[in-house]
Amino acid sequence: MASAAGHCLVRFMDPDSMKSISMCTQPVSSRHSLQKFHHVNITRYQSCSLSMAMMNGCKGDPRLPVGIIDSCTLPAVPSPVLALEKLHSAIFGLKSNPPPFTSGIIRLQVPIEEQIQAIDWLHAQHQLLPRCFFSGRSRKKDSDISVVFPNGNGQSSVTHNLVSVAGVGSAVFFRNLHPFSYNDWRSIKRFISTECPMIRAYGAMRFDARANISSEWEDFGSFYFMIPQVEFDELERSSTLAVTLAWDDALSWTWAKAISTLESTMDKVSSKIVRLQKEVSRTFILSNHHSPSKMHWDLAVKKALEIINRSSTPLTKVVLARSSRVITATDIDPIAWLACLKQVEGENAYQFCLQPPDAPAFIGNTPEQLFHRKWLKITSEALAGTRGRGGTTALDLQIEHDLLSSPKDHLEFTIVRESIRSKLEAICNRVVIEPKKAIRKLPRVQHLYARLAGRLRSEDEEYDIMASLHPSPAVCGFPTEEARLLIAETEVFDRGMYAGPVGWFGGGESEFAVGIRSALVEKGLGALIYAGTGIVEGSNPSLEWDELELKTSQFTKFLKLEVPLRSRFENIGTPN
Repeated sequence: MASAAGHCLVRFMDPDSMKSISMCTQPVSSRHSLQKFHHVNITRYQSCSLSMAMMNGCKGDPRLPVGIIDSCTLPAVPSPVLALEKLHSAIFGLKSNPPPFTSGIIRLQVPIEEQIQAIDWLHAQHQLLPRCFFSGRSRKKDSDISVVFPNGNGQSSVTHNLVSVAGVGSAVFFRNLHPFSYNDWRSIKRFISTECPMIRAYGAMRFDARANISSEWEDFGSFYFMIPQVEFDELERSSTLAVTLAWDDALSWTWAKAISTLESTMDKVSSKIVRLQKEVSRTFILSNHHSPSKMHWDLAVKKALEIINRSSTPLTKVVLARSSRVITATDIDPIAWLACLKQVEGENAYQFCLQPPDAPAFIGNTPEQLFHRKWLKITSEALAGTRGRGGTTALDLQIEHDLLSSPKDHLEFTIVRESIRSKLEAICNRVVIEPKKAIRKLPRVQHLYARLAGRLRSEDEEYDIMASLHPSPAVCGFPTEEARLLIAETEVFDRGMYAGPVGWFGGGESEFAVGIRSALVEKGLGALIYAGTGIVEGSNPSLEWDELELKTSQFTKFLKLEVPLRSRFENIGTPN
């Protein structure tokens, strides 16, 4: 049990400022809880995997709170180099003054008086694994996620809005092969607190946890979340470098082990940050294999339409997806690829990257929010129907009008919106839809859109939000179970985390996007690019295929589509 607030955990001297820094525990309520974990190691990659024997948070007792959850902000510095030095000194101070608790989690953070892009920092870390990245969409000022720094007198005085977060190493992580459960949620909540809002667990879940896991998704399990050991936060006008260490003697992960692995990670972290050019080296595409092929896609869509048109079936919509294996002449850098997406396609979209140890990188640029919770307030979105953008204002408005007036797209959109409304009403006192139907314009595409907001009856219903809203009709269909079964029968590839929830849990606040417009990037194996489209009465197989091409083009447009001339000559006479 945590001690009373105000108990001094540790005091150490900052050799630069010679100021005494003190950290005090906060009371931790019994609702902070834990999870179970299993990890598979496959030596496919040459990247540097950190802390392969880290603490598996899912193996603990979710009913038992940790002894302390705390954070400390050190004096601001002008550069990442000085921030790294200050954290090294702080860790040394912690090492010589272990806390009197058998379990806990502590975050140390140093504000940097310069805005540095988190994705640039992550790229500078030379593929240290595990790693994560999450960039939220631009919001109105009243709903921005903020970081508050204390002034010299210990009072909050500076508030900067959070833009992006990048992390390497895991202070604690959560993974299992079974579907994400209430106890799994409590396991994650065990290590986070409203008193320390920047301690967050970033991760993702499978689209269908009951489906068999294919080899490329094996290291992700049914879900994978991590609280980074070393984290870089990009703010609107500044940055923050932070370290987090977690320990639990009951899990045979002691304070000494936590300190030792953090020091090992810190030794590999680079403070030399070079701004990415936001363009991928345009490697050649040697092959591009779709699963299903166009012929099998047409058959699958026609089969789905036959079922939807039967009077005896409740199925009104199913979302069918495609996986495209792109083999390139040279390896694709997933962080550079993601930086391009963020630069060119990032308006009104989330960007994310999640890469467990020895695993491919799951990256994406998704416009779709699953939910955002702040205290008891929750928002979600309905997104359906897709059209390209017009080359002129007049053409763009014509396309918008066609989308708004399309009976097929209206049906698809209404199914999504009303399903989300019904699910929110089951856990909220009141649900407001505004706008009820509008257009969301992205750089290359536009969608039908509605925003839903409600107020939860209690914060403990956060798990019910996740369990209820995923999978939504926008990525699965309606009714959910009938659509899920048809997808399982029809699709011949594993969606993995594609179309699953991706985001973070925090104290008092959580946010998840839907992992669409995404790809799995594997060293030496190119990338798997995923896209899906909703099938309802009136759908046309060829038009739906064109929609898949439009959605995946945000990735492929950064690559060269032709095989080099020399390779074509070398392949003359090669047997088929």
